[in-house]
Amino acid sequence: MRLCFSRLSFLVALAALVWLAGCQGAPGNKTGETPKGKIQQAATEVRFEKFTLPNGLQVVLHEDHSDPIVAIDLAVHVGSARELPHRTGFAHLFEHLLFLDSENLGYGGLDEMNTRIGGEGTNGFTTNDMTQYFQAVPKDGLEKIIWAEADKIGWFINTVTQPVIDNERQVVKNEKRQRVDNQPYGHRWYIIGKALYPEDHPYNWQVIGSLADLDAATLKDVQDFYKKWYVPNNVTVTLSGDFDPVQAKALLRKYFGEIPRGADVKPMAPRPSGLKQTKSLYYEDNFATVPELGLVWPTVEQYNKDAYALDILASYLGDGKKAPFNQVLIDEDKVTTSLSIFTDHNELAGEFYILIDAPEGKDIDTLTRSIDKAFQRFEQTGIPQKDLDMLKTGAEVDFYDNLQSALGKAIQLGQYNTFTGDPGFINTDLKNIQSVTREDVMRVYKTYIKNRPHIITSIVPKGHPELAREGAKLAPIIEEKIVQGAEKEIVIDHSKRDFKRTPSSFDRTKEPPFGPAFDLPAPKVWRDNAQNGLKLYGIENRETPLVYFDLRIDAGMNRGHTDKPAVASMAADMLLRGTRDKDRAAFEDAMDLIGADISVGTGQEAVSISGSVLARNFDKAMDLVAEMILKPRWDKEEFDLLKEEAKNTLVSGAGDPAVVAGRLWPTILYPSADHPYHYTLSGTKAKLEGVGLADLQAFHKANYTPKGAYLLIAGAIDKDGVKTGLSRLGADWQGEKNPDIHLPLSKTPDQAKVYFYDIPGAKQSILLMGAPALSGVDPDLP
Repeated sequence: MRLCFSRLSFLVALAALVWLAGCQGAPGNKTGETPKGKIQQAATEVRFEKFTLPNGLQVVLHEDHSDPIVAIDLAVHVGSARELPHRTGFAHLFEHLLFLDSENLGYGGLDEMNTRIGGEGTNGFTTNDMTQYFQAVPKDGLEKIIWAEADKIGWFINTVTQPVIDNERQVVKNEKRQRVDNQPYGHRWYIIGKALYPEDHPYNWQVIGSLADLDAATLKDVQDFYKKWYVPNNVTVTLSGDFDPVQAKALLRKYFGEIPRGADVKPMAPRPSGLKQTKSLYYEDNFATVPELGLVWPTVEQYNKDAYALDILASYLGDGKKAPFNQVLIDEDKVTTSLSIFTDHNELAGEFYILIDAPEGKDIDTLTRSIDKAFQRFEQTGIPQKDLDMLKTGAEVDFYDNLQSALGKAIQLGQYNTFTGDPGFINTDLKNIQSVTREDVMRVYKTYIKNRPHIITSIVPKGHPELAREGAKLAPIIEEKIVQGAEKEIVIDHSKRDFKRTPSSFDRTKEPPFGPAFDLPAPKVWRDNAQNGLKLYGIENRETPLVYFDLRIDAGMNRGHTDKPAVASMAADMLLRGTRDKDRAAFEDAMDLIGADISVGTGQEAVSISGSVLARNFDKAMDLVAEMILKPRWDKEEFDLLKEEAKNTLVSGAGDPAVVAGRLWPTILYPSADHPYHYTLSGTKAKLEGVGLADLQAFHKANYTPKGAYLLIAGAIDKDGVKTGLSRLGADWQGEKNPDIHLPLSKTPDQAKVYFYDIPGAKQSILLMGAPALSGVDPDLP
């Protein structure tokens, strides 16, 4: 897996690992409200307390005293699925509006307050079925965030005027142009939704809605939507973190308790797609440079027993070297280098997806035989028990990984309560995955996939309809016509607060004070060296049974050559493609068996080998890292595949305006073609052609040394355990420190400059603005 990172000091990087090695909560308080709350504890120790206020607001409390942080999540049970035809996009519009203003916070007050009190920032998202708003702050800001979030629910709607709606509508339009209209394959989800679900089905339209519907929205429409859905009996408030539950409940009663209950909200029953026959559609995409085939089957709603087996099926078919689709389409038939298989289960229905890129200029029909072959291979053997067990181990790691922060748990507990009525389903979810059998996986394949009606999409480059699936019909896409100056400028004086005030039993206009001051705990960082000189920095944290690690090696782009800039990143990528003792499939199996997730990333000044593993298997994970470094396989077929993937990435990105802007940026900061930072990781297509396997081997031999490298560890392991686990890496990996490199810095221009790059047919402009900053070794850097 490729990632890019800027140079970080080891303390900053270690702090990131500490955050990841976060927290599992302590028991909640034993008191409750109506109905009487009680502590609930599952085997996984995710404890919570749930109670309901008289106005119907459901509250979930999760104590987590590992860090002086408190997070709050508002989960509103309304998404695009609860909209009406011809009034779409309202749920997403509300997500925007609620961040703008409220009677007592004031315009922009939510973000301003969060920043001022040291919060992590405010955020939110809208799905088909719910909208969530959340933030996390130091624990002395507890009352402040409860006050602020209550203001959004009970003291918001009077600040909304028609000009406010008109202005935010333009913001939403711009978001659609950015995420849909101006992206390769951006209309994919619209095509699928319209084809898969009948017109009156709530999943027929997209969350962002129709621009025509948004244009027609009136103030009354917005007020009616708010009164129907943004009521306390349709909201779950989750508090997670370091707080006193007695105080928290008193504050929640104070600030949320007097918001009037709304009309009862009727639950929505699952509603399958009802697709009766296969449909094949195509679309000519202005930004696509290679054809994309999509196959979509209707399945079941979230938390349905079959949903878990379908998740396993998707992972087995498409993840890893041994996956049937990768074996057939990539390794054997070589008809693609890029495919993904995944599921999407929602409250009312679900889908099973296969997305495959065809090579540049190739007909999508060339994929058909290979797809059939891959399915036939699966049918012959099903999923082996060993592979099923490995996927379950991965699910266990993912489960613990999602418990690493107070904010993450607040969001998850809110979601589970919204959809199941039980926050404790956070524990049941993992058990349901672990109960899936081989027979379940084959059964859901035969029930929902094999010979079942589905949607076929062919998204092809503009002007090449002949590359679409034979017999496909043109998809009915409504494209916005961009007219310069058509949008009216909307001027709003936010200093005028002439709305009608919503009554309250106390003065809400004053922001609450901070809670008691506290001493910020500093994690105890231990330092040591392995016997080969590798520097070690660690923090012991036993709140989840995971260990996170990040090995930084001085082998970044700065060590490469400008005639072949891709060498550094390709040499790193090859480390995950097998060792002398294990081919790629066997190496992936070895990781999966111990619950390890290892990735490799290349930056300008370093390579990072990072990941996580169950603590009990740390030594085995480090043995695998040692194998990667000491015994890379340098398999010629894997190298050829990696090179082809890099070429196809360059081709496919050439149609994405945001990617194009990102590729041009380093050429502006470092205009000399003799500077390694002039290039992106893969360099140019012409320079990539000249890269050979021998180049990667030579780069690895010259630059992968423990001297100058350092390993960061955070998690459920002490220093002695780390050093024991590093016995092989610390003893067998030898080498001297690389010579220092001093590259020219990017020069600050004498005056501001503007660069233009034309993307024909673009619906929106991409703006990048910046200037050279201090280098990582500048004495003025804090």
